[in-house]
Amino acid sequence: MTIGFFGAGTSSEKGDGGPRTLKTVNMASRVLDAVRERDEVGASELAAALDISKSTAYIHLRTLEDNGFLVQRGDTYRLAFKFTVLGEYVRNRSPLYRYGRPEVDDLAEETNQYTHIVTEEDGFGINLYQVKGDTSVEGEYQTDKIQRRDHLHYTASGKAILAYLPRERVEEILDERGLPARTTETITEAETLFAELERIRERGYAYNDGEEIDGFRAVGAPVRDGDGDVLGSLSVSGPTSVMQGDRFQEEMPQRVIRSANVIEVNINMNTQPNQSV
Repeated sequence: MTIGFFGAGTSSEKGDGGPRTLKTVNMASRVLDAVRERDEVGASELAAALDISKSTAYIHLRTLEDNGFLVQRGDTYRLAFKFTVLGEYVRNRSPLYRYGRPEVDDLAEETNQYTHIVTEEDGFGINLYQVKGDTSVEGEYQTDKIQRRDHLHYTASGKAILAYLPRERVEEILDERGLPARTTETITEAETLFAELERIRERGYAYNDGEEIDGFRAVGAPVRDGDGDVLGSLSVSGPTSVMQGDRFQEEMPQRVIRSANVIEVNINMNTQPNQSV
């Protein structure tokens, strides 16, 4: 049985004068977020979380299950592996991922640290690919990192992206996402951030010096297309005990810039203009 859902529902006008949206689709997004945050939920728990009736919660859960987005286990529902299929499709369509992956692998092997390739979407950093070097610090934080969106202003990869976005776009991101603090070193003032972005453009790479995690550092460099538009970034991160002195100030930046440049060359040689990254 298929319960009508995605093609139905009352539309609403955004308060800011934006386009009309379907309330049912907005609710579906809220339901999926609630399931993800709790690993699995039943109708009663979902109803309490979203302040809706139990019967309405049940209808949303059944509809999402019927469309393959949720899987039922007893009285609870969890996210389906369909999201893995969709996510892999999206990622594999990205030249940034396809041509960046070999360089991330090589850089992780060279540095023995965590290496990431990141792109910006909706004002957040999306980790397209991550590799753990042989001597990288273990921890759930890095494991979880690939499953979430990051604010851009407290990571080296994020700041490398922000530095090469148009100022108007950066201002939009700050208006929408703010500058929340992760540590006492996180930049939380727009004026300070814009000054830092100018320094990044001058030297060609970004630092994260304990701005995301205390005692953890990273170096990131932008990946740009032939027109100079930023596609994403490449970064290497590790503990302060490893990322210090000339290794942090000179060796890592040189390696990251070199790898980012190789990715740029491969993308520009092998993709058509305006192809999505």
